[in-house]
Amino acid sequence: MEFDVTSLHGRRASRRWERTSVGDILERVTWSRPDKLAIVGHDGAYASSAFSRLTYREADQLANRAGNAMLARGVPRGGRVMLFCDNSVEAFLAKLGAAKAGLVCAPLNTMVAPDMAAHLIERMEPSLAIVDDELWAAAEPGFTEAGLRPDVTIALDGEVVPGSVSFEEFIADAPADEPDVEIHGDDIWQVLFTSGTTSMPKAAMQSHITAHFAAYSFAVTLSRGVHHEAETCLGCFLPIIYHVGDQAFGLSPFLCAGTLVIGRRPDPVGLAEAITRERITALWAGSPAMLTGLADTLEAGRTHYNARSLRAALYGWAALPQGTLATLKRHCGEEFCATEILGQTECVSCHRFSTDEFDEVYRRTAPQENYVGRPSPILAAQIVDPLGVPLPDDSPEPGEVVYRSPSMTAGYYRDEEATREAFRGGWFHSGDSCAVGLEGQRVMLDRYKDMIKSGGENVSSLRVEAVLHQHPKIERAAVVGLAHDHWGEAVTAFVVGSGWEEQEVIAFCRARLAGFETPKRVVGIDELPQTVGGKVLKYKLRAAHADIYAASSR
Repeated sequence: MEFDVTSLHGRRASRRWERTSVGDILERVTWSRPDKLAIVGHDGAYASSAFSRLTYREADQLANRAGNAMLARGVPRGGRVMLFCDNSVEAFLAKLGAAKAGLVCAPLNTMVAPDMAAHLIERMEPSLAIVDDELWAAAEPGFTEAGLRPDVTIALDGEVVPGSVSFEEFIADAPADEPDVEIHGDDIWQVLFTSGTTSMPKAAMQSHITAHFAAYSFAVTLSRGVHHEAETCLGCFLPIIYHVGDQAFGLSPFLCAGTLVIGRRPDPVGLAEAITRERITALWAGSPAMLTGLADTLEAGRTHYNARSLRAALYGWAALPQGTLATLKRHCGEEFCATEILGQTECVSCHRFSTDEFDEVYRRTAPQENYVGRPSPILAAQIVDPLGVPLPDDSPEPGEVVYRSPSMTAGYYRDEEATREAFRGGWFHSGDSCAVGLEGQRVMLDRYKDMIKSGGENVSSLRVEAVLHQHPKIERAAVVGLAHDHWGEAVTAFVVGSGWEEQEVIAFCRARLAGFETPKRVVGIDELPQTVGGKVLKYKLRAAHADIYAASSR
């Protein structure tokens, strides 16, 4: 054993007692609260009942077994472990096990098309693959095209993919001791693929240090309202296997010595049941739609559910309707606090806007304007013009938000060109368009690519959608700009709902929006194309309806 007590720079901490490693997060809590409940799988979020409720000691030993089993299969240091899995306790333990073994998780979004899955498999060259049995039919075409077979099956339906073993069998004979490997904090432990809403996903590299900063920064917000941070019980029914939420929400309860409750998929009823059963205190809700679904479920089952334990919920992508917040406070108590965040796979430190802290601004602007607040304390962020020049704090003009933070991707794996472009000027360019609003709070206008240029004016699709969502007969809405000979781009709304009439909806919008913001057309649609997290795939709407104004413009 060597000790360097001379160098004051160029050091890389890797020794067990001083390193930063995602795999150490569970183990460190075993020294203070070994028998505290660490992970709970809600109904359907585990293959074996043996994994349904795990203490810190049990979870740590199982993650050790998973890591050692991967090493025993010959996965080299830095080798990729690919997962095609939705939420389950076993899949999350597999990720933690890979981190413990000094390996790299490469989870695929389970909604990707086969050709995209094959492309990402070929780029990552995985040494080991883990799949859910119920997802194998969707995964098989892409796996076959790339020449990959699963090694391990998480058998939620009791079926093991031929040629693989169940997760239980995979780890059964592996030692429960900590894997003896060298890990540095700036080693990459996970590669997450961006959502790919406009093109092929990019592979964002996440280090152990990045994950720690993300988890700690969210632990501060998510532990609010409880007497002691160890009382934190976080419910997550949104993806944490292939989504950056694994760091912000999957790991953050462990840094509080709290409990993580994993749900299989987004489900307001299951979430209401879990809040009642597990006394959940904090929630990653994803979108206002999920919170609205929860509020409606609590209201309909007011004698069946008890949500008085819930103190905090985080959401993103749009402003929270004031009626939804009022309903949640009625069921959870006035102490309940909702916080909107703005971040992304590459940088999840996030802007944050607390509806309670900025109550007056929220009441004056929601839901028409999407206030996302200020950068978190570990996030440097500014708004720049198209040339990258910072805009003055009092500028009325919108610009692109750029970031610097220790909770930041190291770059895009095997894509130096995209990395250089994203980090031009020494800041990460988010692609989000924001402006400064009341009290210096930042307002999310749109993704840069989704801003509509109509008649020479910039139109925020999010603002138009917020108005449409206030219409009593519209359940969901998405707004895009489509080619038009006169307007350049025509503001066009696609809505899900029944009983509405196009001209009445247009008049409804015109009473609340400027003329250039008002939709030129309102088109009914059975469902909106979206990711599992709820982001609408607007490029699909634009492609499918590109010629909608062709006849009228001839």
